[in-house]
Parts: sequence; C-alpha cells; structure tokens
Amino acid sequence: MAIVIVENRSGEQMTLQAQTAQSLMDIMRTGGVDDILALCGGTCSCATCHVIVDPAFIDRLTPMGDDESDLLDSSDHRTATSRLSCQVIFQDDMDGLRVTIAPED
Repeated sequence: MAIVIVENRSGEQMTLQAQTAQSLMDIMRTGGVDDILALCGGTCSCATCHVIVDPAFIDRLTPMGDDESDLLDSSDHRTATSRLSCQVIFQDDMDGLRVTIAPED
C-alpha cells in the first residue's frame, strides 16, 4: 500500500497508509492527524486543511483551482507549495508524498 508522510505542527512525523482516489484530507483524518480541522468537510469553503507540500512532489498534484487559490490567499502562512488537502486527490505516483501541516491562522 502507498504511504503519505505528514509532519504535524509539533514537528512529529506520521506515516499514513493511502489509497488511490482518496483526498489527502481524508487520509490524514482517518490516520489520526489532529491538526487538520477541515471544518467544511472537504467542500473547499474554508482553509482549515492547509498543508505545505514537499517541493519534490508539487508537480505530481493536479493544478490548483481558483477557489482553492482564493482561500489560500487568506492565510498568513501561504507558500509556493501550499495546498488545501481536501483538493489533493491521491494518485499512485504520489507514493511517499510528504506534507507539513501549515501553522494556524
């Protein structure tokens, strides 16, 4: 099975099992990552699932949509590799994906 490596806000790393076609948000919530609030439940209407993707993986993700970009604009912690985890759908070529939970706004 594929994996995702998540660094939480305390700097601890968790290795989570991932399945193709699952959102990164769901992978993290199922895996017990408490730092992901995901208040909107994955509908791309908040930014409480903000993650920073390892630059080595950013080109493997589908392009960011306008709604996602607008929501990330509201974050003081947006980076060049910021994404909303609800909008990242895990694919086979993402095995080993590394993300860091963004600081809370």
